Amino acid sequence: MTILPTWDDFNVPVLQILSDGKTRSLREIRRAVADQVGLTPEQRAETLPSGQVKAGNRIGWATSYLTRVGALDRPQRGQYTITESGRELLAAHPVGITELDLRARAKPGDEWWAAKPADDPEARGASGAVGVETLDPTEQVEQGVARIHADVAADLMERLHGEEPEFFEAAVVQLLLAMGYGGAHGTGAPTQLTHDGGIDGIIDQDALGLNKVYVQAKRYAPNNSVQKPEVQAFVGALSGKADGGLFITTGRFTSGAIGYAASAHARVILVDGKRLTELMIRYGIGVQVKQTHTVVELDEDFFA
Repeated sequence: MTILPTWDDFNVPVLQILSDGKTRSLREIRRAVADQVGLTPEQRAETLPSGQVKAGNRIGWATSYLTRVGALDRPQRGQYTITESGRELLAAHPVGITELDLRARAKPGDEWWAAKPADDPEARGASGAVGVETLDPTEQVEQGVARIHADVAADLMERLHGEEPEFFEAAVVQLLLAMGYGGAHGTGAPTQLTHDGGIDGIIDQDALGLNKVYVQAKRYAPNNSVQKPEVQAFVGALSGKADGGLFITTGRFTSGAIGYAASAHARVILVDGKRLTELMIRYGIGVQVKQTHTVVELDEDFFA
């Protein structure tokens, strides 16, 4: 059987298919790319242990990674179109676009795709060629899961920005309750208070509401930062009313905001966009388990 192209082998065909400027669904892209590269019936039928079609899965990852570096745009959910950056990328690498080529175009704040230095051992294989990673099977599994989570995190952030502010505030409260805030019998809910420092949610840590945690949720662009005065105002709103506060944003915090929160008289925890999506994935908010894998090892006690 002819070896199936790797996911990055599909980068150029995906861009070529979309270079006509039309918007296509992922299903259309998969079909068109498979035809363009001439996948055999056997290659098209090849599946992963989970049952997913391997070629479709790899084309999907190529499409996803190209989107993350701005080569493709999603004008609406599940629809893709090429960008000017994508045309430039295709013109610069008409024969093949590697993972390192994509890493070099990482967007600010997208740490996962930050380019690895050429002298990083992980970026070199046994031959010394950059771009060939030498990982053991366990590392490959863990890195694969990390990549999937990073991709889902980017989608989560996009969807949170696409919803109404009230939806974001409710999602934050739901996350905190899933994390255990509110205790065994406590409650939590968004609030529409307009004269209390912009408080967006209140968590009652006990059934009688004696212990409270205030929540402020700011839906900022990933590159926008919460400033020190905003944290100061939030701390002021806590005074005499709550035992602590959580300031959560889809953006970032300035160093001044972080320093003030660390020294404030009230305990305030800051959660930025990266940490927020990590927590949502960990506690199952806005995501669902697609499939599970069991990793086994030899049971020495069985042979004792």
